Parts: sequence; C-alpha cells; structure tokens
Amino acid sequence: MSSHTAATELTFLGKVILEGEITCETGLHIGAGKGSLEIGGADNPVIKDAFGLPYIPGSSLRGRLRSLLEQTSGLAVLSELVYLSKRKGQEVRIHQSDRPDDEICILFGRNPGRIEKVSGEALEAATATPARLTVYDAPLLVDSITPQMRENLDDELTEVKSENAVDRITSQANPRTLERVPSGARFSFRLVFDVLCDEDKPLLARVAEGLRLLEDDALGGGGSRGSGRVRFGGLKLAWRGKDYYAKGGGEVSLLESGDLAALQQLTAAEDFAGKLA
Repeated sequence: MSSHTAATELTFLGKVILEGEITCETGLHIGAGKGSLEIGGADNPVIKDAFGLPYIPGSSLRGRLRSLLEQTSGLAVLSELVYLSKRKGQEVRIHQSDRPDDEICILFGRNPGRIEKVSGEALEAATATPARLTVYDAPLLVDSITPQMRENLDDELTEVKSENAVDRITSQANPRTLERVPSGARFSFRLVFDVLCDEDKPLLARVAEGLRLLEDDALGGGGSRGSGRVRFGGLKLAWRGKDYYAKGGGEVSLLESGDLAALQQLTAAEDFAGKLA
C-alpha cells in the first residue's frame, strides 16, 4: 500500500507523460458491439473510428490494467469487491475501498456512489478521490499494415478468424467469425499520470507493472483462444511540472525509446521521485 493518509493534501504538482507503441503479437479483437453488424460481415467486428480505422479504446486498455493490478494485489476477492452494475445477467464487480492508502483507488479514482459490497454489507462513507491515471484511445499506425500483409487480409486492414464450437453430445457445429487486427499491426498510445502530492510519485511503478503484466496476458476478447497478445515498445517518459503549464517552461525527458524493463528500472529507482520536481 502507499504512504497516503487521510490527512494527505492534494495540490497539482505536474504530469508524467508516457507515450509509445503497442504491437500486436497475435490478432487483436476489441468488439464494436451488436449495433455495427453488417450483412455479409463478421459475426464479431472490431471497433473502428469515424474513418473506418480500428483503434484501441482507452477504456479497454485502462480497464485491463486495473483488472490485472487488482489481481496481483490480491484484491480480486469477494471481501474487496463492490458492484459496478447489478443488472440481471450483467453483474460487474470491481475493487473499491475507503482506505486512503489503497493504490488501486488512488490510481483509478474512487466513486463514493459505488459503495455497496458484493456481500450486501455497507462500506463506511468514502471520500471521492480523483483518478491519477488517464489512458487515451490508441489510434492505428496505418503504415504498420504493410502491402504484403494486405494481400493476405480478408479486409483492407483486418483479418477474419473462423472459430467453431462443437456440441459434446451431438457433435453439432456452431461456427462463428471473429474480425481481428492482424499480428504486426501497431498502435500509438498515450498515458498521463497526474501527480497531486509527493506520495503519488512512487505509484508510477505500479503502472509500469501493469503494462508488464499485460504483455504476458491478453488485451480484448478471445485471449484464452490466442487473440490479444501485445508488446509495448518505443517508450518515452517526460515530466511536465507546474511551470510547464503556468509559465511555458520546458519538459524534462526521463526516458527515450525505451522498453518496459527500462521503464520499470527507472520508476522503481530510489531517486525517481527526485526527478519529478
């Protein structure tokens, strides 16, 4: 847990900007929902922007990071979960507590309106806290889909993966198709970490941990069936203090063209907090 206490005062100190690329190691499927089905199209299309280009929603990346960090922190248990939604058939449970040193709630924010525990017992009144981590939509780098790749794709930018569920008793087949962004495609991502007190600074190491966990997990749907393996690279980390915004001062470059190992080593160093000044 962090060194935050109930007496910790929040004031804007600056922002840490993390940018880089996400490379698809296997096909990536982040669904667009049933409202976008087309006649003759895949059963499960990927989400696309207004220009028809696939992208990774910031909510998908942020939610996966939160889920992985909850699991590795031992917080994905009934005693630590609250209901985000209790609609029949759509129950969604996430971690949230009223502890001031809870790193997950500090990173991703705390909403006092979501305080009913899964067990039905009421939590103590929690104070709303602002999220420190902002994750933006990651657009596709169109040039990463090479002419050679396009020759073998089902669509200009995507592939269609056929899957088949077979009934164990009757052997009846239930085929389905899954649209995916192909292996080798790259996306440009951007994360912004707000530093609102000195106690926030060590928490950037948890963000790096979440990204490292994601490389050995999956993003989007079909992860247990091979989809969604990604890799982070070309990382740039910069610090923009109050003077950057108030007086037009310069930013401090902390990492250039690094990988996750370099990011973790940097953010876990004892002198890292001193660089954010």
